[in-house]
Amino acid sequence: MVQNLKHHFADLEHQKASSTFGMWLFLVTEIMFFGGLFAVYLVYRLTYYNAFVAGSQTMEIDLGAINTAVLICSSLTMVMSVHFAKTGNRKLTAIFLLLTLLLGLGFLGIKAVEYHAHWVHHEVPGLNFAFEHQGNYDPRHVAIFFSLYFAMTGMHALHMVIGAGLLIWLMIANARGQFSAEYNSPVEMVGLYWHFVDLIWIYLFPLLYLISHHHYGG
Repeated sequence: MVQNLKHHFADLEHQKASSTFGMWLFLVTEIMFFGGLFAVYLVYRLTYYNAFVAGSQTMEIDLGAINTAVLICSSLTMVMSVHFAKTGNRKLTAIFLLLTLLLGLGFLGIKAVEYHAHWVHHEVPGLNFAFEHQGNYDPRHVAIFFSLYFAMTGMHALHMVIGAGLLIWLMIANARGQFSAEYNSPVEMVGLYWHFVDLIWIYLFPLLYLISHHHYGG
């Protein structure tokens, strides 16, 4: 579709290659950002292991596992969206984009339920924080765990919200007939972003929810 070719590119293939390169550069910066958070987490986890184990015991593993399954399914529906966009099938592209959006919103809804439970149980760092479980650790160190938990999952949730906005944009563009078998790079670029966000959660889930119970309370 010539109307989608920007004036500074020779052809759609050149335009797509540039878009792909730009998206991968962006994802590299995202890896550096989350990598910093992971590094801080690992340092404090090694330093205050018992406290991190204690904090992890309050996580709703079932909800975390459900959210993991939800995001894995959303990656599948995103793959199907890209596939049907490349074949020029607007209807199926729309259906799978919508399914991806609904799964993403489902993830955010479950996360909101978890956040509310932490607030009710006074597990949000700050003046409201009160962690009184018995064990061989300093409650202030448990507050560090929760600070990192909310920072890491909060940033991930923010990326999910951005992804949901991008999916809505794609759905509108698809409804207007802007994508075809010849031009579909926006769908593919958003797909890369969505898979990256899903991958981050694959690391967050075991790091925050599945810390070993060994030495807990001892």
